[in-house]
Amino acid sequence: VQLQASGGGLVQAGGSLRLSCAASGRTSRFYDMGWLRQVPGKEREFVGVSYSLGTTYYADSVKGRFAISRGNAKNTAYLQMNSLKPEDTAVYYCAAARTLNDATNSGSYDYWGQGTQVTVSS
Repeated sequence: VQLQASGGGLVQAGGSLRLSCAASGRTSRFYDMGWLRQVPGKEREFVGVSYSLGTTYYADSVKGRFAISRGNAKNTAYLQMNSLKPEDTAVYYCAAARTLNDATNSGSYDYWGQGTQVTVSS
C-alpha cells in the first residue's frame, strides 16, 4: 500500500484546511487509516483514525474541530480541520494498517505517506 498525502498549507487561526490521503492497492479500502502530526523536537502525535468498519476516534486536542471521512471507495481518507489554532502547526502524516491494535501509537502503523506541512498563523 502506498499513501499520498496532500492539502497542507498556511492558514490563519480560526480557518480551515482539508488534507487528503490517497491509498493505492486493491485492498486498501480494508485498511484502517490514521492521521498523526509532528513538530520538530517532539514525538509524532496521534490526531485521529478512521477504521475500515466506519468508526472514527480522535485525540482530545482536536475532538470537535477535526473530522476524518473516507471516500466512496474507502481508499481515500480526508482530514477536515476547522477552527485551526497555532498549536495545530505541524507536519501531518497519514498512515495505514490492516488492523490497528492501538491507533494512538505510531508504531502500530505499517504504511506511511509523506508529510504535509500545516502552518496556522496567529
